[in-house]
Amino acid sequence: MRRRRGRRCFPCPPREERNSMEESVADRYSRQILFAPIGPAGQARIAASRAVLIGCGALGSTLANALVRAGVGQLDIIDADRVTWSNLQRQTLFDEEHARRNRFKAEAAAEVLAGINPDSRVTVHRARLSAHNAASLIGHPAVVLDATDNFSTRYLINDYCVREGLPWIYGGCAAAYGNTITVVPGRTPCLRCLFPEPPPAEANLTCHQVGIIGPIAHVVASIQGAEALKFLSGHAEAVVPRLITIDLWDNRFHSTPLAPPDPDCPCCARRQFSFLEPA
Repeated sequence: MRRRRGRRCFPCPPREERNSMEESVADRYSRQILFAPIGPAGQARIAASRAVLIGCGALGSTLANALVRAGVGQLDIIDADRVTWSNLQRQTLFDEEHARRNRFKAEAAAEVLAGINPDSRVTVHRARLSAHNAASLIGHPAVVLDATDNFSTRYLINDYCVREGLPWIYGGCAAAYGNTITVVPGRTPCLRCLFPEPPPAEANLTCHQVGIIGPIAHVVASIQGAEALKFLSGHAEAVVPRLITIDLWDNRFHSTPLAPPDPDCPCCARRQFSFLEPA
């Protein structure tokens, strides 16, 4: 019998091993499936869904970890920064080797996430979001997650998501303080309903100015992650329009109901998407 060249055949694993692999996949999400609002149907929707994460720092690395462990079908990470030593105090996916080699965050995160759950496809976009590339990078996912550290990018995200009718989840933190809002176009106020213009730079305190403790990033990202699971599992109706603010040092938590969308909002009412106009 002649042997074919250029083709390698690998034996199938024994039946016992295949059964064990199938059982381990089923068991991976068993506790999440037991959570009644998700169940088997919700888990199947999560596995068939795509989420876009903009930023892979303290918020983003925590969010990416949570969503991949939850079994999201595809996660797109948009980030152009590299891992530095100062990141290791709070950015959960990175280690000393990543900092030593000054790895790109999105690429390092994707490698770590592949070892956590190979069933989730992680796509890396080593870029900064702009008016030029927003449509090609974001597309039309089930949900968009803001893990950035500047308001100019957040207003760009808001304009794009409102224009395309996509839910997005804002999150921000510095020092021991954090906040988050979920925006559902047509149902909740958008970012420009609440703040028609970006706040001045001096009012936007950052980690570079006031520092940060790691737990506040993890708390805010965990709330964002729970909100994301509502969309990914098909339960958008569970989202309640509220501004959640947290002062973790003083143990103060506030959940403030939001007013209806502003009927004169330049973005969601008048459909003026100035932040999507290339400079």
